[in-house]
Amino acid sequence: MYRKKSRGWYKHKDFIFLDLVCLLLSLILAYLVRNGSVRNIFELGIYHNMIFFVILADLFLIIIFESYKGVLRRGYYQELRSVIQQMILIELASGLYLFTVSNGHSFSRTVLYLMGVFYVLLSYGTRIIWKKHLIHKMAEGGEHSLYIVTNYNLAPKVIQNVKNHNYNRYNINGLIIIDKNIAGKEIEGIPVVADLKNAASYICQQWVDEVFVNVDTSYQYPHELINELLEMGMAVHVNLAKVRSTPGQKQFVETIGGYTVLTTTMNYATDRQALAKRALDILGGLAGCLLTGIIFIFVAPAIYISSPGPIFFSQIRIGQNGKPFKMYKFRSMYMDAEERRAELMAQNKMSDGRMFKIDFDPRVIGNKILPDGTRKTGIGEFIRKTSLDEFPQFWNVLNGTMSLVGTRPILQDELQKYELHHRARIAIKPGITGMWQVSGRSDITDFEEVVRLDTEYISNWTFGLDIKILFKTVMTVLKREGSV
Repeated sequence: MYRKKSRGWYKHKDFIFLDLVCLLLSLILAYLVRNGSVRNIFELGIYHNMIFFVILADLFLIIIFESYKGVLRRGYYQELRSVIQQMILIELASGLYLFTVSNGHSFSRTVLYLMGVFYVLLSYGTRIIWKKHLIHKMAEGGEHSLYIVTNYNLAPKVIQNVKNHNYNRYNINGLIIIDKNIAGKEIEGIPVVADLKNAASYICQQWVDEVFVNVDTSYQYPHELINELLEMGMAVHVNLAKVRSTPGQKQFVETIGGYTVLTTTMNYATDRQALAKRALDILGGLAGCLLTGIIFIFVAPAIYISSPGPIFFSQIRIGQNGKPFKMYKFRSMYMDAEERRAELMAQNKMSDGRMFKIDFDPRVIGNKILPDGTRKTGIGEFIRKTSLDEFPQFWNVLNGTMSLVGTRPILQDELQKYELHHRARIAIKPGITGMWQVSGRSDITDFEEVVRLDTEYISNWTFGLDIKILFKTVMTVLKREGSV
């Protein structure tokens, strides 16, 4: 699985946002105290520029020094020391900036020092309040689906420990009990979903972000199940009481529910890498949504005239780790397209049925086969060949359910046909484009080759690889448009 190591920046995004707000308010308050009004703060060049500088400097320092690492475990004194350290770094960076720029001498030193004082007060108070809120929320679960593999007698203790130290905001969605077949029953309010024999086949069809394996010392660890989970691209946490290395996988030590565990994944991203990828998605999503609005003006009337009905098409797809989400496109097919899919399965070029692709799709708006055998196309085929139908997916990128680069978002019924190793494809967010799309999408009809390319992307992911794929995508689309 592609996993953000410790989920640093993402887990702490609320803290980062609040810290930036506190810093901005501190600068404004300092100016207010010094001048009695904030009316001109955005008009004076050096103050206007300073606002942008301190925000960027604070964000940069948070990322570089990982200022919020372990924030929920820090006490009051440790938190105060962290805030003061951050304030000193910001003050030093601001002083250097003012010394460097030509009009820096016109910035009030009183405002600079007061900004530091207000920042400590506001940021410290905000952190303490927000930490109490999150610690309270930990008991309610959170954003990540966790399944626990354990034995019957140890299960209650493991569940309570995870709930009491739920810093990663897990929802414990199921238990796999290795020594009893009690599927359908509950332990500490958590459903038992499978035994050791049926665990892999069950998990393959569910939304599962991570699996925690912790069994009593009197039991052998279920190595066969762990290997099957890794084959599916899962992030597997194993209590360090019993571990063994797994060749070809990325491993690191962290804490889950109060236990020290060895986490094994296909790949992971550092905080900086994850932030860079998300920042690229946000910028790309904003630009893409703007272009989508422009394209809508021209495409919407053509779609409606050719096939009256909704302009946008939405469909439930399977996202990262099996989590369903609603994906959006410009509608390029007739309203009854889904109903007609079954009758066209015989023409599917992907012979195993795990994906659907045919040469000439009569469900596409305007597509017709004339009596003389000539194939006629229309607006549907045009927006598909030029990839204009994909533009509404930039909204999915912006809201975080998709990424610019990833794997193809699959249909729900396709997941039901997956073997264990196929599931590794959904270990990351689905993308608008990806490795196999720029490797000759129209020529690849072997599903196993698609899986190989997708797992190769996940295992070898870097930010630079995303940039390379995006560049290739643009070149591919331009060539395709030139041939339309």
